[in-house]
Amino acid sequence: MSYPQLCSAQRGMALITGMLLLVVVTILAMSMFRGYGTQQKIAGNVREKNRAVSAAVSAQQYAEYWLNTATTLPVGGDCSGISVLPIPQVCSNNPDFAVVPWTLNAKPVGVSFNTFNSMSTVNRDSPTNGTYYSAPMFYITDLGPAAAGAGEVYQIDATGWGGTADTVAVVESTFLLKPSGTKYDK
Repeated sequence: MSYPQLCSAQRGMALITGMLLLVVVTILAMSMFRGYGTQQKIAGNVREKNRAVSAAVSAQQYAEYWLNTATTLPVGGDCSGISVLPIPQVCSNNPDFAVVPWTLNAKPVGVSFNTFNSMSTVNRDSPTNGTYYSAPMFYITDLGPAAAGAGEVYQIDATGWGGTADTVAVVESTFLLKPSGTKYDK
């Protein structure tokens, strides 16, 4: 016995169902690959930010080391006319540390920290992978004497870059330098 009407009514239904499943699977695969690409971008950004923070902390630690080992420290002075130098200095006026690069009276200020060989920098206009956008910098501010004459208090601000100008980190610490040369970080 055959049922010709039933067979003709079902023709093409398997094709339509198969096409719909194929479209759903394709959309799921595309969203999975898009999510994977987003995760790669996030991981790359986190890596560059960590590199920037490490460079800034390295400059900050060098500034603390310099303060702790310098035989004579200059009394805080006006550093608004001083350009970026490789020689540490102590200043009494602050640039806007939220805006990088730091400037006072439209002149760059700070100390370029490029004293270790593993820090390679590139031209700021064309950075490449594996390099830093710029050498880290630090700025030392003399905050004045500590309470009860227990030493001198300094503020250290340091900045570091990752591979691009957009990956920048700024760290800050206060540093108590006792007359005996013993340091206390706060």
